[in-house]
Amino acid sequence: MDPEGIYPALPTAKRRKSCPARRDLASAEPGKGPRVSHRDTSFSVPPEQLVAHLALPTITNELLQSSQDAQGMPGAPGPATPHHLGAAAMAAPPRAQAEHVGVLAAEVYFPSTYVRHEDLEKHDGVPTGKYTVGLGQQGLAFVGDREDPVSMALTALRRLLEKHGVSPLEVGRLEVGTESAVDSSKSIKTYLMALFDEAGNSDVEGVDCIQACYGGTAAVQNAANWVESRSWDGRYAVVVMTDVSVYPAGPARPTSGAGAVALLIGPDAPLALERGLSVTHMAHAYDFYKPSGLYPAVDGPLSVYCYLSTLDLLYARYSAKWEKRAGRPLRLDDADHVLFHAPYNKLVQKAYARLVYTDIVKHGEVPEALAAAAAGQDLKDGSHPRPPMQMPSGLDKALVGFSFPDYDRKVRPSTCVARQCGNMYTASIWSGIPQLIETTGAALERRRILLYSYGSGISATMLSLVGRATESPRFSLQRLQAMSDLAMRLARRVPKSPEEFEQAMQLAEQRWGAGNYKPEMPSVDDLEPGTYYLVEVDARYRRAYARKPASQ
Repeated sequence: MDPEGIYPALPTAKRRKSCPARRDLASAEPGKGPRVSHRDTSFSVPPEQLVAHLALPTITNELLQSSQDAQGMPGAPGPATPHHLGAAAMAAPPRAQAEHVGVLAAEVYFPSTYVRHEDLEKHDGVPTGKYTVGLGQQGLAFVGDREDPVSMALTALRRLLEKHGVSPLEVGRLEVGTESAVDSSKSIKTYLMALFDEAGNSDVEGVDCIQACYGGTAAVQNAANWVESRSWDGRYAVVVMTDVSVYPAGPARPTSGAGAVALLIGPDAPLALERGLSVTHMAHAYDFYKPSGLYPAVDGPLSVYCYLSTLDLLYARYSAKWEKRAGRPLRLDDADHVLFHAPYNKLVQKAYARLVYTDIVKHGEVPEALAAAAAGQDLKDGSHPRPPMQMPSGLDKALVGFSFPDYDRKVRPSTCVARQCGNMYTASIWSGIPQLIETTGAALERRRILLYSYGSGISATMLSLVGRATESPRFSLQRLQAMSDLAMRLARRVPKSPEEFEQAMQLAEQRWGAGNYKPEMPSVDDLEPGTYYLVEVDARYRRAYARKPASQ
């Protein structure tokens, strides 16, 4: 709205009858941009202001074709019902409630620029193993000023739609989880709508969910609830999580990271949500927050305490719901895989050991191997379970060591992205889903995946997914595994030097809140084919994006 008329008027031409945006690069006049309709008013846009749209004219044809190819498969859903509904359609009986709602497909994107933690240890002058063993990390992904949360979200979403043959017309809800918004008002979701614009689909519900690292899980819950509700119109929901994690120079900087995940949510899912078992905890705490500036304010010890104590609370609540439904106590063995929010992998190892400890105390069965290694601790003396920060260090270490074989089997297969790319905030826990699909595939059928999603402040949920054989082969676990290229993409990255990482952090500080600039690093040549990137931020802080061709 511009009631005072303070913004420059856009040059107008004759009115057009069609409302959907139209772009025709071939018809552009020399020295001018392509013709673009804004609402119902046509105007010319200079090329430098239209970079965001230059990569978009071919999107719809490619996505529609891939969708048609996928729909040629037996049992594949057809395109969405046209919006121009006739009287017969309006009088149709209510749609049956969707069943087995959950994750149909998942894609993860991480920048090609990363630094190895063993190199950071040498550069920072810290003892060998401080990051690789002390944090349990192998590397961290980072962005210069050429990529940002919007570009990563665009890349992840485009990969999801193209790889799995989903037309923009088949999507009725799109929601974004992030704590790295590039604008205090305009949602990242609105940038992503460019991928739906050419198909004429603006009827897409949802906006951004912002609550520390928990926003992605909130978006998943919203999407699943929509599919199961009377509001559902038969189309898919998509959730995108995207974040850049950065910290000031010091002990927290090695826990930085960057990445994005896109999930397709719908019925007949190969990984279906277990309804009735989800539990949530919400509270107020200043463990991690962002009052101003690029970097967060962090209380490290409090953050670890909140993470682990909330885990205790939610596991107890989940166990109570389980026992009421199953008629027997829950044991950790009832979960075949366990995924955790992963600020750094050592905390994930401690979190799993904490669940093992809780089970041991609850059921009163202390393994001899643990009793011998527990530094004289009597786990049956009535003082257990102890709060996280009151655990004797010897017992903590003994629990991590004792539980490691189970951790290696249940948790580690889903942690490679987090260990090699660092903390991706909202995308952190959900990056484990595409990796678990790649490593396990159809063997996930009839297996339970327990997830602990935590966001500082505090917001947390424990929920579970169950693998199943789908009625349609379009999203079968076997097919999803065959299409996955996650390990290959991780392996072909070329590590950057710690000096280049520091340069990127300095550039991030300079670019914070800035306008009227063009990105400097990394070179477009260093980006993976098909990657979206920031082209410029103009004097009015408008961001323009383009896509590197998918094949070169």
